[in-house]
Amino acid sequence: MAANLKCAPVLAALLLVAAMVGTTNAGNIAVYWGQNGNEGTLADTCNSGLYAYVILAFLTTFGNGQTPVLNLAGHCDPGSGSCTGLSSDIQTCQSQGIRVLLSIGGATGSYGLSSTDDANSVADYLWNSYLGGSDGSTRPLGAAVLDGVDFDIENGQSAHYDDLANALKGKGSVLLSAAPQCPYPDASLAPALQTGQFDNVWIQFYNNPGCAYANGDDTNLVNAWSTWTSSVTAGSFYLGVPASTQAAGSGYIDPGTLTGTVIPAIQGVGKYGGIMVWNRFYDVQNNYSGQVKGSV
Repeated sequence: MAANLKCAPVLAALLLVAAMVGTTNAGNIAVYWGQNGNEGTLADTCNSGLYAYVILAFLTTFGNGQTPVLNLAGHCDPGSGSCTGLSSDIQTCQSQGIRVLLSIGGATGSYGLSSTDDANSVADYLWNSYLGGSDGSTRPLGAAVLDGVDFDIENGQSAHYDDLANALKGKGSVLLSAAPQCPYPDASLAPALQTGQFDNVWIQFYNNPGCAYANGDDTNLVNAWSTWTSSVTAGSFYLGVPASTQAAGSGYIDPGTLTGTVIPAIQGVGKYGGIMVWNRFYDVQNNYSGQVKGSV
C-alpha cells in the first residue's frame, strides 16, 4: 500500500527518530588476538565483520630498563623480524574502520615502571616503535601505525602507569584503553584510571567470583558495573566476557543470557560501549561474537 504523499515527509522523520532511538545504546565488540597460533590470521579476524577493536596481545616485557619483548605466541617471532609481516594485516583492519591496539602487560610477564622518567621512556618507545613516531627505531610490526595502547596490567604494581597514560596522550592522537579486573578499585590500574585519559575501559568480569556473573545471578555484576561507571571517567565502558567456558576459570555468560538479561540490565547505566571478548581463539571455537553481535 502506498503512503499518502502529504504524510510521507512526516512519516520519514518519525522513522528516522525511531531508528536513532533504537540504535542509541547499540554496542561494539572488542577482541584480544595474538595468544594462540590457531586462532587465524589478523586479517581473517578483521574480515569476519564482528569487531570494532582488535587488541594485539601482548608486550610482556617493558620498563625498569629492560629491553621490551613482544609475545604473539605462534604467529611470528619478533626476534627474527617476522612480525613485520603483520603490517599489511593491520592496514587491512584499519581500512575497514577497525581500531588496532597493542596491549601491554598480561597475566604473566616481566613488566613494571620504576619512576616517572621510566614511564616517559616507555612512552617514547611505544610511540616510536608502534605508534606515530619515527626516530629510527626498529618497528616490530613494520610500517603500520597502530591506533593506540591497551593497559592490561595484572601484577598488582600500580606505580607510574598514570604517568605513562599522561605521557602517551601527550604524544598526539593515541587511543588508550584499559582492562581492569572487576573488583573496584583495580589493584594495578586504579591510579592510571583516575587520570581521565582512557577512551575505553573493558572491565574483566571473569575469574573474579565476587563481581562476575555466577550461578544464574547477575546481581554482583550489575552492582560492580554501576560502581565502575560512576567512579571512573572514561569515554566508554565495555563488559569483558570469556568467549567460552574454556576461556576463563569462571564468569562465562551464555549468549542467550548475555543478550536477554545482562546487557539490558547495564545498557542504560554509565557510558555503555559494548563487550570485550577474551579471546579470538575461543571466539572462533564457540562463535560467541557471531551469536551476540546483533544484540550487544
